[in-house]
Amino acid sequence: MKFTRFTIFEHQSLKIGEKYNEEEFKVQHFNLLENFFKEKDFPYYTIIRKGIRFCEYVGVIQIGKMMIEILPKIDNIGNEKIEEQNTWRQRLIDMIRAIHIFEINAPTSSGLKIKNNSILDLYFELFVIECEQLLHKGLIKKYRKTEGNTSVLKGSLLFGKHIQQNLIHQERFYVRSTVYDKQNLLNAVLYKTLKLLEHINTNKILKSRIGSLLLNFPEQQDIKITESFFNKIIYNRKSETYKKSVQIARMLLLNYHPDIQKGKNDILALLFDMNMLWEEFVCKSLKKNNFKNYKISPQSKRNFWQKEDSSPVKMIPDIVINKENEKMIVVLDTKWKNIGDLNPKPEDLRQMYAYSKFHENAITALVYPGIKDGIFKGHFLNETDNDNEDKSCSIIKLSVRDDIKEWQDHIAKVLLNFPSHVGLSHNELC
Repeated sequence: MKFTRFTIFEHQSLKIGEKYNEEEFKVQHFNLLENFFKEKDFPYYTIIRKGIRFCEYVGVIQIGKMMIEILPKIDNIGNEKIEEQNTWRQRLIDMIRAIHIFEINAPTSSGLKIKNNSILDLYFELFVIECEQLLHKGLIKKYRKTEGNTSVLKGSLLFGKHIQQNLIHQERFYVRSTVYDKQNLLNAVLYKTLKLLEHINTNKILKSRIGSLLLNFPEQQDIKITESFFNKIIYNRKSETYKKSVQIARMLLLNYHPDIQKGKNDILALLFDMNMLWEEFVCKSLKKNNFKNYKISPQSKRNFWQKEDSSPVKMIPDIVINKENEKMIVVLDTKWKNIGDLNPKPEDLRQMYAYSKFHENAITALVYPGIKDGIFKGHFLNETDNDNEDKSCSIIKLSVRDDIKEWQDHIAKVLLNFPSHVGLSHNELC
């Protein structure tokens, strides 16, 4: 099977027999995705009749010689146009960069030497750039203990093993010694990732750079990679320069699933929940452009309900904005979907009502992306209290921009000035 690439948008489907950018989705493509699919706790896509329907996750799935790129989108216009795909691909890459899912020394396009045709290309090249810089500066060395036969007596002689192995070769010594070299876990992680890229990379420009790195990189022992392995890594002044490359290595290695049975259909899935990505992007935009110097608190926890003799249940709003040493002012909840002219879901409004109640009748708002900007006033009704001034819950629609800096500046400007638009002049944010 030749290498095939499909590009679609979130919540869309791939159906057998239909073409996507001149590439036909065939039965063998469906079978690959069906084999990877799990019935339980599998959020990426669902199996439909003669096809696959994707969910709110965006990114890239590469299975064998098939790559599927899922892009975000807030409307259903122009789905088949290459220009639309290129625009949303760049927006997604810019959003990922902006929230520092990876913090790289070359965060701008000028630092990259290849055109990013997908998120995989971006990750691969950023990792290659980091490895090239580490090699140029010099890989770190560490002390490690080793034992074996040597021609000189260096270290401590292991007498039992020396007698066992050197009864004939009396010119040798079986010793345990300490060596200072480049054989260590951090270098082993980078080497293992480079070998993975050599195996799965399809970009011709990167191929030679990966090969050059492997030629100059000291061969390392193979290591077993798990989530706990990365959690145990502790960086110091000497190894801090490895942090960025290890971040990418972690994402690549933990999301790689080798095909044990046939060996031809290895899987690499780099997928992001678009709701989480949007929440993080809005929060980072507020922090980066906080021209009013307010405290921006993501995922601020507060006890909500408690069963006797048990731990309390916590409510966790997406973003809380308040001034230092004063009561909370605004609670924001982000939703990645085009709400259009529709009302929010009742469950979303109930959630905002609870946030308002447990945050001293705070100003609340649901934040959506949109084609155009808009702030739509709303408030919670209370039959026993006609004064709803402090019980507002608005809808905010933020227009999507092509320039990432302009987009982030705009998000901060709208949200930090938002209370003045709902007639709350007494509030600190006005």
